[in-house]
Amino acid sequence: MKIWAFSDLHLSLNNPDKSMDFFKGAWTGYVKKIEEGWKNHIQEKDLVLIAGDISWAKKMEGVLVDLEWIDKLPGKKLLIKGNHDYWWPSQSKMEEKIPSSMRALYQDIYYENQIAIAGTRLWDTKEFHFDNCVEMAHNPRATRKPKDLEHDEKIFSKELQRMEAILKNFPKEAKLRIFMTHYPPISADLKDSKAAKMLEKYQVDCCVFGHLHNVKKGLKLFGEKNGVKYFLTSCDFLDFKPLLIM
Repeated sequence: MKIWAFSDLHLSLNNPDKSMDFFKGAWTGYVKKIEEGWKNHIQEKDLVLIAGDISWAKKMEGVLVDLEWIDKLPGKKLLIKGNHDYWWPSQSKMEEKIPSSMRALYQDIYYENQIAIAGTRLWDTKEFHFDNCVEMAHNPRATRKPKDLEHDEKIFSKELQRMEAILKNFPKEAKLRIFMTHYPPISADLKDSKAAKMLEKYQVDCCVFGHLHNVKKGLKLFGEKNGVKYFLTSCDFLDFKPLLIM
């Protein structure tokens, strides 16, 4: 078994008006690119980590076409929620509707062959931003009102609490610990952050995340710090080819 990561698919098979083809450039024909990249690398016995922003759908009924499309691709898929996954339902409804090759992670832990995998969305925080590594970047925090920024920090704080609650339950015998977040848990230049310190505290081996798009080429981004490897897996950053984690 190999473990792959591939996030921010932004599918919209049920609503062509929301297709990422609108942005042209690298996104032109992106669904076909995702399919080709997936089938050229991933086998049925493999595990695929999808760190959020799976579909533009707003309700579970609208996302089923996208999930069924992913279901037909090889491998077992582990999903977490992204900031654009408005369709993401309760755990009970998800378990009722989700295709058989997928598992959505809430506060539970996937454990197989001494490999533990879990995740949470995280959120925006004043600790860092990514203007220096993203094309056509702007800092959304610069135009937000103080009460909105305060609200962001409250959400981020709750996500950190959820993150620690999950990490505390990682099996002690796990030989490989992988954590998924949608928002990056650390700045691109690996400056200390609350989330990164928590990953170090619970001896996570690697963290898989997405969210960033239009990333500038040729920059040295993320990497390893204090025993934790950080992998940006937005599909456009990976040229629509999944990243081999293990």
